[in-house]
Amino acid sequence: MRSIQVKEYMNFYPVTFTKDMVVEDASLRFLKTGQIGGPVIDEKGQLIGFLSEIDVLKEMLESNYHNEHVTTVASLMRKDVLSVKPYDSIVELAQSMTNNRPKVYPVINDDGELLGTICRSDVLRAIDTYMRAGYKHSR
Repeated sequence: MRSIQVKEYMNFYPVTFTKDMVVEDASLRFLKTGQIGGPVIDEKGQLIGFLSEIDVLKEMLESNYHNEHVTTVASLMRKDVLSVKPYDSIVELAQSMTNNRPKVYPVINDDGELLGTICRSDVLRAIDTYMRAGYKHSR
């Protein structure tokens, strides 16, 4: 099971954001995709931050109260982003996720370029698939 790699279960088409995007546009992307978080990338596709649905929700509540609409993703994004590599182990990622880590991890190559994301449900699916396959073979 340790040989199952992130690249086998990652989302190759994650919702992404740019630092100059306004919060209302970020909100619309979350609504259209149903995803709960996504990487912020620069013009070269390099990971520069992470934006979660809750970050946007909090800001929209605040801006609605003050009737202001000028916040950008750059002011909301987390810059200290935990990421994984496509060749990382699903089991090791699952262990990290059980320690209240992020629900979504950007998957980047060795140069820091975004390749996709992997979330808790992807990891759960990987482990479930592996266990079910083992169960079928043990019958």
